[in-house]
Amino acid sequence: MENVRIALVQMQSSVGEITRNLDVMRKYIEEAKKKSVKIICFPELAVQGYTRELAGGLAEVIPSSASEVLVSLAKANNITIITGIIEKSSTIKPYITQLICTHKGELFRYRKTHLGISEEPFFTPGNELPVFNIKEANFAVQVCWDLHFPEVSAIYSLNGAEIIFAPHASPTIVGDRKEIWLRYLTARAYDNSVFICSCNLIGINGQGSEFGGGCLVIDPKGQVIGEDFSGKEGMLIVDLPSDEINKIRYQERKSMRYSYYLDYRRPELYGELINGVKGTEFLT
Repeated sequence: MENVRIALVQMQSSVGEITRNLDVMRKYIEEAKKKSVKIICFPELAVQGYTRELAGGLAEVIPSSASEVLVSLAKANNITIITGIIEKSSTIKPYITQLICTHKGELFRYRKTHLGISEEPFFTPGNELPVFNIKEANFAVQVCWDLHFPEVSAIYSLNGAEIIFAPHASPTIVGDRKEIWLRYLTARAYDNSVFICSCNLIGINGQGSEFGGGCLVIDPKGQVIGEDFSGKEGMLIVDLPSDEINKIRYQERKSMRYSYYLDYRRPELYGELINGVKGTEFLT
């Protein structure tokens, strides 16, 4: 990994107002370019706005007119863009997709693999865990509910991801976003020796739902190195230093401080994770 400057955006996305939402993104992308940002991440379903009931009608076949705009912006500004969109699937229920538009004009996608109970009636889960590569770093995406499943982060790390971007659409009714994130995102970063870079929708979506916002960056040792919980729409820019993660991942480690814990796993003991065994037999 090289030192890399990233940007996280907490933005209000109005449901169905795609042109308006793309214009907001354009503003942040152009500002990020001026500040030498290499990767910018927007929240879950930022393109159409987060909705469940209207998702099928707003879903787009990718590539679409919106994705073409984003690819053009990525190439014109020499920046990799990560942003959420409702993508048509082969069923009536679309995907919650995070587009990856690279600075070279390439278009990739990650489809949310773990759906919350309120999303299952409206969306189709994805079935792939891709890792993406640019010159500065290898990165992956986990969307909102995905982050509650430690296995996903571990698989990404084992497959070379150095940064996990974590876009959210978490409403205010769930609770304090910073407090909630610090309960488990620090563990995902520390256990898997990855940077976790999280952002959230903010404000009213036009359908009565209110999102709490928040941006948070955690380093591979579980330390917070950047945050914005001001409650205002905006962009957080953070430099991710490569020295420590490179020591952990790629150099001879002479101190336990730089242990890459996944190297010391014993998969032969973890069969229950695959077999789905529940419950424990206790000796009496």
